[in-house]
Amino acid sequence: MADDQPLDCYEILQISPNADPDTVHRVFRLLAQRYHPDNQDTGDAARFRKLHDAYTILRDAEKRAQYDTKYEAFRQQRWRFVSTGPPAQNDFEMEQELRCTLLEMLYNQRRTDPGRPALSNWDLPELLGRPREHLEFAIWYLASTKLIMRDDQSKLQITAAGVDYIEANHDRKPSIPQLRAAR
Repeated sequence: MADDQPLDCYEILQISPNADPDTVHRVFRLLAQRYHPDNQDTGDAARFRKLHDAYTILRDAEKRAQYDTKYEAFRQQRWRFVSTGPPAQNDFEMEQELRCTLLEMLYNQRRTDPGRPALSNWDLPELLGRPREHLEFAIWYLASTKLIMRDDQSKLQITAAGVDYIEANHDRKPSIPQLRAAR
């Protein structure tokens, strides 16, 4: 991964970070045939080079282990939200802050990766640095107010009402966001 623009090998190969070596090889072969420059119908030299670079990293166990370390650090950094204000004074403020952070994460996920606009229940605790049980209330509230919803795979994604809410309230003080039910 280059420091200025990381190569997301898993995204390029359209596989899970948990994919076994056989799956990596099989998917690469399939995509390489599709995007090889000699394929007159669907050939794409730039995409083929990216596929080959990603495959070169993921097929070698040692390179993949090194990549995974950097990939995980990049993934964590991507979702790191730093509060510029003072810490919340009570549980109500902490919950409001958590709900806003969750909503902002889903907003950014939809905006930056429209092909995969949702995050799973397993991603959220890792990205937020909180146990899954601590997120249940925030998820329930945001779903009840129709600011987020679950897709067919039970992943969470922001709704149009959630986007409207974030955009209408983006100028609020980030330390104590006031998340109210959408009307």
